[in-house]
Amino acid sequence: MKTLPPAICIVGLSGAGKTILLEGLIQEMSGRGYRLATVKHSHHTLAPDTPAKDSFRHAEAGAEAVALASPGHLALFRRRQGDWPLAEVLALLAGFDLVLVEGYKGARAPKIEVCRGRPALPLEELAAVVSDEPLDLPIPCFPPRAVGAIGDFIEGLLGLKPRRSP
Repeated sequence: MKTLPPAICIVGLSGAGKTILLEGLIQEMSGRGYRLATVKHSHHTLAPDTPAKDSFRHAEAGAEAVALASPGHLALFRRRQGDWPLAEVLALLAGFDLVLVEGYKGARAPKIEVCRGRPALPLEELAAVVSDEPLDLPIPCFPPRAVGAIGDFIEGLLGLKPRRSP
């Protein structure tokens, strides 16, 4: 069985700033020497390529998995009834030092909620909060631009050791 890479979910309502925070965390953590992967959870249906292209036709013909490979990139599309559990997605990313996940608020993984004001999820489901207003909560709270401090928190929470200093 593959060892799953350490992961943290960045969750929050649409427009709260999750993607902006993730962009900052990707730069921060890769600057510390981590090999990073990201996962973006979507509720929309994805298709391999565009209609009439070969890979799209393969999927339409019934292929359970379609891989698109080109110089420098690989994309894998697999069919499944229902949603993909985060653990199965993480298994595909074995070997990375850290996976930053956007979404998967229902997953059993540490979560940081990004919010405008107070968090929407129960505090017992969260490891930390990133909010644009100061909050007095029993869990760590960070302002949105405190990417270095959030990176330090993630390292401590997941027991990570940077390959090089920030």
